[in-house]
Amino acid sequence: MCYKPRIESDEIKILRSLNLRMKLASKEKQRYHNLVKGYEGEVMFDALTEKLQCPSYILNDLLLETNNGKCQLDSTVIFQEKINLFEVKNYEGDFYFEGNRFYALPKKEYKNPLLQLQRSESLLRQLLENLGYRIPIESYVVFINPQFTCYQAPLNAPIIYPNQLNRFMSKLNMLSSNLTNRHMKLAEKLASLHLIELPYNRLPPYKYDQLRKGLLCKICYSFLLYVKGCKVICKKCGCEELVDSAVLRGVQEIKLLFPDLKITTILVQEWCSVVDSKKTIRRILKQNYSVEGKKEFSFISLHDQGLF
Repeated sequence: MCYKPRIESDEIKILRSLNLRMKLASKEKQRYHNLVKGYEGEVMFDALTEKLQCPSYILNDLLLETNNGKCQLDSTVIFQEKINLFEVKNYEGDFYFEGNRFYALPKKEYKNPLLQLQRSESLLRQLLENLGYRIPIESYVVFINPQFTCYQAPLNAPIIYPNQLNRFMSKLNMLSSNLTNRHMKLAEKLASLHLIELPYNRLPPYKYDQLRKGLLCKICYSFLLYVKGCKVICKKCGCEELVDSAVLRGVQEIKLLFPDLKITTILVQEWCSVVDSKKTIRRILKQNYSVEGKKEFSFISLHDQGLF
């Protein structure tokens, strides 16, 4: 059972928007691509854990803190007698271990995932003990990409390679697991302790005036949109979306990029330039926002959460 689903991070969303609306430095562009590739790998692994028939609680993408240390847990699965902790890597190409270091050929160093896993397991164990739980933890690094090859891995290292994944999941399915209320309370507690970190201090500097305006296609992220009747249509991929939904996505994007910026009809009309009807913009805002002041300053209501 997936107790905590995985969602795309705000950092990925913001960097995607900036990458489309301004010229990112090569370092920032690479960071964006790395984050997307990592997220795609985690989603691939989620597709495997979601098929588990053995009773379990699955918590994806946990950021926890204990004893002044933080740990990011890609996937945590609670069974009756143990917890499985997975560090998922979507690396592609030829890699090798050399002592405690990890490289891509010819010799580009990456963080050693085994050391990352060791640290995460230690912090999770400390947290569980603080919560009054003594349950064994089995930890693995999962290399999810079928185009990954590794050399000189430490003997008996807790690594699952792409060609071992199906067999490993089959073994998990054979576990005898009878979950109790105590297991559910542990899943609830871990989910409640998840930290939400704002990404703004990790982002490149940007200003509203320097960003390209216009709605993006929700599928291919193209600017090539036009309005036909009550729909916004993408010339590139043919995606069709209701105008109301497209405008609300645009508003969510503004709020994500500029959380302190007041939302007005004029601002949204400029951002969603393909929808040129001020009357339509005002109607959508009034239906989904609570209006503040005489200039139609608004704040986000529950109607438009999760659209961008």
